[in-house]
Amino acid sequence: MSFYLDEGDWIPVPKDWNRSIVQGKTNNTAEDQGLHLYETVQQKLFILGQKNLPEVNTILNRYGKEQLIKPRIGQGAFKVLITDAYKRRCAITGEKTLPVLESAHIKPYSLEGPHEVKNGLLLRKDFHTLFDRGYITVNKEYQVEVSPRIKVDFGNGNEYYAHHGQRLIILPERMDQIPDTHYLEWHNENIYLG
Repeated sequence: MSFYLDEGDWIPVPKDWNRSIVQGKTNNTAEDQGLHLYETVQQKLFILGQKNLPEVNTILNRYGKEQLIKPRIGQGAFKVLITDAYKRRCAITGEKTLPVLESAHIKPYSLEGPHEVKNGLLLRKDFHTLFDRGYITVNKEYQVEVSPRIKVDFGNGNEYYAHHGQRLIILPERMDQIPDTHYLEWHNENIYLG
């Protein structure tokens, strides 16, 4: 843990501290000087912690007001079907750690996209987020396209650019479950920031 003290709260240099020490100096709490230094640091940390405690109100109000939500009918079945069709693996990376995989609509459900396997992809959470926000898409040849906007907007993205031009690693085996090119084209034209 790192912490910083105001100059007025600095701890005096121990008596056995030599200015020429570069590294490797330790203090043992079994010795008086080490124990004193340890207790002084603990006291400073306690005081520092007291200064930074949140107000009682923020401790008591840990949650906001309850909200009503409208669950998407069929979302659970859609997730199960997509997960099964993609053999529990991310279509782009091949990742198979189930807790980080999500079923993504190619044409969003909120924009009349259906809960059909051919309108879905199984993606790792970060790829799903980037797909939904238009930073990543899949073209009608089932190749990943990564928008230059990731670099522009975030000054990063090397992990994602490594997948640019790569064909999807995992596709459903059944032809009626393969992503429909009409949905992919819709995503490219309406969501992708390419």
